[in-house]
Amino acid sequence: MPDLGGALPPYLRPDGEPVRPRDLEVLFARELVRQEFSQERWIPIPSEVREIYLTWRPTPLVRARRLEEALRTPARIYYKYEGVSPPGSHKPNTAVAQVYYAAREGAGRVTTETGAGQWGSAVAFAGSLFRVKATVYMTRSSYLQKPYRRVLMELWGAEVVPSPSDRTEAGRKFLSEDPNHPGSLGIAISEAIEDAVRSGARYVLGSVLNFVLMHQTVIGLEALEQIRYFDDYPDYVVGCVGGGSSFSGLFWPFYYEKRAGKAERDVKFIAVEPAAVPSMTMGEYTYDFGDTAGLTPLIKMYTVGHTYKPPPIHAGGLRYHGCAPTLSLLVSRGEVGAVAYRQGEVFEAARLFAQHEGIVPAPESAHAVKAAVDIALEAKREGRPVTILINMSGHGLLDLQAYDEYLRGALADVVPTAEELAAHLARVRELIRGKGVR
Repeated sequence: MPDLGGALPPYLRPDGEPVRPRDLEVLFARELVRQEFSQERWIPIPSEVREIYLTWRPTPLVRARRLEEALRTPARIYYKYEGVSPPGSHKPNTAVAQVYYAAREGAGRVTTETGAGQWGSAVAFAGSLFRVKATVYMTRSSYLQKPYRRVLMELWGAEVVPSPSDRTEAGRKFLSEDPNHPGSLGIAISEAIEDAVRSGARYVLGSVLNFVLMHQTVIGLEALEQIRYFDDYPDYVVGCVGGGSSFSGLFWPFYYEKRAGKAERDVKFIAVEPAAVPSMTMGEYTYDFGDTAGLTPLIKMYTVGHTYKPPPIHAGGLRYHGCAPTLSLLVSRGEVGAVAYRQGEVFEAARLFAQHEGIVPAPESAHAVKAAVDIALEAKREGRPVTILINMSGHGLLDLQAYDEYLRGALADVVPTAEELAAHLARVRELIRGKGVR
């Protein structure tokens, strides 16, 4: 927040008035609300959280030499591998912190959403450590595509509910409209929030808000130290974006160095999203709800509209209609670039990476791999020895059904046209204006 170079547009209540910290305390632990509005540059990590981090942190930074050789590129490619955590992704960096604060304030249960299951797995893991029950609303398409993610969550003691469900008013509404609704992160968020407010549980969130992104910067802070061990510094920092937590976790410390005049190169930041849910590349920078049912505050962000029905792509963690407000602000100012890729080309890049580096990327992380390959090939054409740093935010060992479909040629590439998206956004704008927000 102190490094934005200007105020972040405020969150708004449905009546158009700015959100106050106490408005969020009905959902989140009080310490998390304090962090959300904090202007401090450094917030200490509690010793209990640090002790758990040491189970898997620091995560390795690896030079992808065999991939470089396969591409015959002068580019140097590094990946920060977050797949070594117990749940297999970057998500426990914030799940452990959020559940810790909830437990410290007396919460016996937390609710949350999950797309591909990485976030839900992290919350279940954290809940088992602090003896806090977890209820996870998992998007129905991922619930059916990724049964082993559900098993993992249940092993850690979580209750996993396919969303939309008949547990909440929001879920029943969407099921009445479509009994086979594939779900979305926005709907799952609505259900988790409704459950928390109704029951008095605490809600924990996997992306978008400031405190979530701040917890994830442990990734970039480590990467800064590690890449200097290689006597190197990135020309490009690349990551996938759904809500924006994994990319933000990697790039924010480098962004701070760039703003502070400490960066060793004119580093560029590239955010990568799916063409099926193109919020940054085809959406609008405007106020919208963070969930589908309109229960959250209004957030100024890049969005394809909270009522958008994302196609059931396998990168379930990227099927979100909006984007973190801090990241959205930098994209709007041109300080972060954004690109979008189709599902098929992303899986092709993931296969290339797996064949040469051995690690099977999560479908979400594979978007960053695709961008890195494209940058490396451009460097090859231009003869430039650039350095590329990506966040390998998780492994894909529980996503093998998706890879099976890719290998059998059964992946669908469903993307909206510009005309369809423009018409949808026009309807969403009218809905938001009806709330008195312009």
